[in-house]
Amino acid sequence: MTASMWKQRRVLVTGCTGLLGAWLTAWLCRRQADVIGLVRDSVPRSNFYVMGLHNQVVCVRGAVEDFDLIERILNEYEIEVVFHLAAQTLVSIANENPRSTFSSNIAGTWNVLEAVRRARRVRAVVLASSDKAYGTQDKLPYREDTPLVGRHPYDVSKSCADLIAQMYWHTYTTPVAITRCGNFYGGGDLNFNRIVPGTIRSLFQGERPIIRSDGTLIRDYFYIKDAVDAYILVAEALLNSRAFGEAYNFSNELQVTVLELVSCIQRLMGREDLEPVILNDASNEIPHQYLDAEKARNQFGWKPRYTLEQGLRETIEWYREFVRDLPLRVDSG
Repeated sequence: MTASMWKQRRVLVTGCTGLLGAWLTAWLCRRQADVIGLVRDSVPRSNFYVMGLHNQVVCVRGAVEDFDLIERILNEYEIEVVFHLAAQTLVSIANENPRSTFSSNIAGTWNVLEAVRRARRVRAVVLASSDKAYGTQDKLPYREDTPLVGRHPYDVSKSCADLIAQMYWHTYTTPVAITRCGNFYGGGDLNFNRIVPGTIRSLFQGERPIIRSDGTLIRDYFYIKDAVDAYILVAEALLNSRAFGEAYNFSNELQVTVLELVSCIQRLMGREDLEPVILNDASNEIPHQYLDAEKARNQFGWKPRYTLEQGLRETIEWYREFVRDLPLRVDSG
């Protein structure tokens, strides 16, 4: 990854205030890219504001559902690269309100890609799909040629967005590539109903961690800094006239149950005395997921920089600082 490739390059990041969006925006700012961030909601405690990124990028208020706004941004800011990350990312919310999830994840995707098609100045679009797009499969690990057969609201939204991106390449030669990653974790995730931040917060507060499922679900956990590397790698391939219309899995290729993950966090935090509370009330969840990353290894020489334990150690330290600073931030507000 070359810093010179990004200096003064005009980049749009949708979903810039999210977990991945903030870390990716910070990477781009360090390389002196000219970043435009699409911001739907201001979340003062999010990493985007904690790292001061709102003072380093052009923030445009709005949502990906607004086609005219997306088209205006692409044209007025002469955007060259788009990282389309904006999405409703919580399975539980998708189950409760599929309409809002479809609106952001599906309609938002076709809005971005249609605006790119019409603008014609954009050289690269990296679309955030997910391992959830593959749905439940009898044969694992998922490979890029595995059919996309989401069956539940969130999974379907990712299957559809993924297929829409492929269609824009095959029909209109829109310069798009797709990333399919596992469950992101890392500092800055404020959705505490997710297993990693929720467990860490509970243990810092001396409480038993909560597991919504029965604990046996197998997932592919992917550290956020490795995710940033992966997205930049795909974008640079597009800028070098490679990877058009392609999808890439990125993964540590490690199968971990929810209980094993919680146990690892407990061990790293020295809180194995706090036995998890297993609610066993999760619904519409894929029981077993993990990805094959051979394509990215072969084409890019890619490999993750962090093991699961290394990533969790850094994540725990981020939340240690977050919890330590929280009373000050509340008092000063």
